[in-house]
Parts: sequence; structure tokens; C-alpha cells
Amino acid sequence: MDVRSGLRSIDARLALTKLAGYPFALATWVGEDGYPLSVAVDVTVDTNSGTASFVVPGGLVMPSAGEMSLTGSHIRPQPGVGYDERRHVTLWGGLDRDRAGWITVRPTAAWGWDESEEPFPEYVERSVGQSRRYLGQLSSELGRTVRPRLSAGWLFLRATRLPFLSAAIVPVTIGIAIAAVGGLFDPLTALLTIIGAASAHLAFNVANDIFDTRLGADELNVNPTQYSGGSRVIQYGLVSMRGMQGLLVLFLALAVSIGLLLFALSPSTQLLVIGVLGVILGVGYTAPPLKLVYRGLGELTIAVGFGPLMLLGAYVVQSGGPIDVAAVVASLPVAILVALILYVNEVPDRPGDSRAGKRTLVVRFSRGTVIALYDVAIVAAFAIIIIGVVLRVLPLPALLAVLAAPLALRVHRGLNVSYDQPYALMAVMATNIRIHLVVGLVLLGTYLSVLLVQALAPGRSLFLP
Repeated sequence: MDVRSGLRSIDARLALTKLAGYPFALATWVGEDGYPLSVAVDVTVDTNSGTASFVVPGGLVMPSAGEMSLTGSHIRPQPGVGYDERRHVTLWGGLDRDRAGWITVRPTAAWGWDESEEPFPEYVERSVGQSRRYLGQLSSELGRTVRPRLSAGWLFLRATRLPFLSAAIVPVTIGIAIAAVGGLFDPLTALLTIIGAASAHLAFNVANDIFDTRLGADELNVNPTQYSGGSRVIQYGLVSMRGMQGLLVLFLALAVSIGLLLFALSPSTQLLVIGVLGVILGVGYTAPPLKLVYRGLGELTIAVGFGPLMLLGAYVVQSGGPIDVAAVVASLPVAILVALILYVNEVPDRPGDSRAGKRTLVVRFSRGTVIALYDVAIVAAFAIIIIGVVLRVLPLPALLAVLAAPLALRVHRGLNVSYDQPYALMAVMATNIRIHLVVGLVLLGTYLSVLLVQALAPGRSLFLP
């Protein structure tokens, strides 16, 4: 990386070859008044001598010595969409001027970017370090902190990754609904359970960012997407490490406090075990010494934490201890599908995770194995629902969850086509998240429909005869 530009440095002769491919170039120099000046010029490139020359445009005063840069660029407008085919190259070096009015630049440094070689989001991400150094220098010169800013609402949403909260809300509400079907429901503890689970999830999201930054995984990831790579608020200077630690303490304290209150209101050994195990898995997911996700146990940790622990924990709060087999069975497809969200979201993070020693399953396994494991897991999730209905453990409407199977097929095809294209994978990751949400809402709706039938037609059953 060139310290002046934050762009990727390239060989000067290669840059000359690239410059020769542009019909015009832009010559830039610092005028006598200290301000930069630029003018379009028609450049002649001589790769053998390693120079680029042009005739001084008529009537223009240009320097006869010093340094100058030459930049060639290209961009293609896409009406209604934006731009593509973006590329540019800049050469910097000393200049000579002859009596005929020709200026010759002998480049000693060059940098540039080509969208076909490096996607724009990655290009921007690779410039983050340079931007942070610049803002740090500017802050030092001005005597005050200069950093990027977001509105409080958007910053909170980004720092906590609030849109992913459905991963906790879905299993908790299902657990509460299953308990209600069995005649076990207390509105106050149900509300507290939802708030406590949401707080725990936000705490774990923040902890993940903190420890992935400390362990280097987020710093080495130059392909973050909307669904992967962490919140990036620390990397972008939006929130300090201390600020994120404060958020972690806040959410964790809230989650633990609500957990203790629920235990006081509905004491049981099962709830205590679930609560303690949930905290250990949540913090130990990325935090040393466990670093479970770095050891290839991330998917299992997420499956257990956001499947059985969340769903059964919510159920136990209502039941006071005993656990219905239906709650256990319903928690399994939810567990698998939430683990698959992490699994697919890790695919674009592979290069950075590998360099940071984060040995996730997608880092450990080949492309074919990763896709095959996804297929096996998604089939298992739907099979558990079907078997649960056949064995009369789950109500008949739960079969509607199978309607999400075409979405799984789209994810399979997307992984095959875009496995090595992080930004093309965003649509695949979004579809995969939708599967968890659809199946979760179907299971929740199933038990709400059972409650409705119990209220309106007590003698009827929504289970197979």
C-alpha cells in the first residue's frame, strides 16, 4: 500500500503500460502558490526508457523541474444503477522539460485500482487503515478528535447488529407458545424472558466484535458484507474499544439481572443450568481461553445456544422445571437453521479467518464438503419436523415449514455459483437467514393456532389422529 494514497502500489513499468491504454491522462503538480493544479494531456508512453511525455498545452504555464503525477482513468455509467468498469492508475516522479515544450515524467512510484481485479467494497476496505492514520494525524494537528459519525440510532443498530435479533426472539417465543399450549403461561415472566434473551444476544454480538478485533480476525477481513465480517464499528472508528466494552457490560448485566430475577420468580435446577451454560457459551464463543469458534466449534455453540438453551429456557421459566418433549423436538430444527446462518455467513470470511487462525468449519473443509454438509443439515432440519408431526409430537400445521425448502435449494445453487465471490454471496446469505425466520414463524404460528383451537373448539385437535 502506498502511504500517500492508501491505494495498492504497483510496479512503475506496469503502471506505464496501463497508462498507455488510456486515451488521455491528467497531469497534476503543485503550483508556485502551493495549490495543486491539473490539466488533461495527451501522453506518449515509452516503456523501454520508463518515461511518459506530453506537450505542454498552449498558453499554460507549467513547471520545468520538480515532481508531477500522471493519472489515467476509466468509468462506464450504468443509467439507473451506477457505474462499472472503474479503473485508474497514477504515476509519480521527477520531470524534465526540453526547449520544444515537451515534459517527460520518470515515475518512481505508482498506484492504482482496477475493479475487475479488486471489487470496489474490498478496495474501500483496504483503505481503512490509511483513513484512520489520516484522521489520527488530523486530530493531532487540530487538537480535537476527528472521526466518522453516525446518528445515535443507526450507530446502535450497527454496533449491536440489531437486525439479527430474530435469532433469539424466534426460539424464545416458540418456547413460550409451547408452554402456553400446555396451560403454562405468565405474561410478566414471558416478557422478561424475551427482554433477557434479547439482551444476552446483543451482549454476545458485541463480545464477538471485541474479541474478533483483539484476535485480529476482523482486521484481516477485507471482504466484510452486510451479513458477515462483524459490525466494523471499531475498525471504522465509529465506536472505541472502550465504548464497545461498555456496551458489553451493559447488556450482559441486564441479561444476568433478568436471569436472576426469573430464577427468583420461578426457581428450578434446569433454569439455573441453562442460564449458566448460556453465559459460558455466549462469551466463550470468541473470548479466550475457550475461543470456541476459533476451534471449529462455532456452529455447535450457536446451535445449542440459540436452539435448545433459548427455547427450553423460555419453556422452563413458564413450567417451573419440567420439560415437554415437544419443546425439545421443536428446538432441534431451530438450532440447525440458526447454526446454518453462521455457517454460510462464514464462507466469505474464509481468507481473513484463516490468516487469523480462526479455524471455522468452512476454513477446515473443502468447497464441496462445505456445500454437502449444508445440504445434509438442511435436510435434517426439515426431516425432524416431518418426523415430529408423524409421531404426533408436533402439531400438523408444522408441516407448512417444508414450504421453505425451495429457499434452501436457492442457497445450495448460490453456494455452488458464488462460493468465491463475497459480494455475490450476500443474496445467498439473505435467503439462508430467511429460511430460519420462515420455519421459526411457522412453528410459532402452529402453536398459536393450537391455542386458538383450544379456545374456540376445545374438542378438536391439530395433531395427526
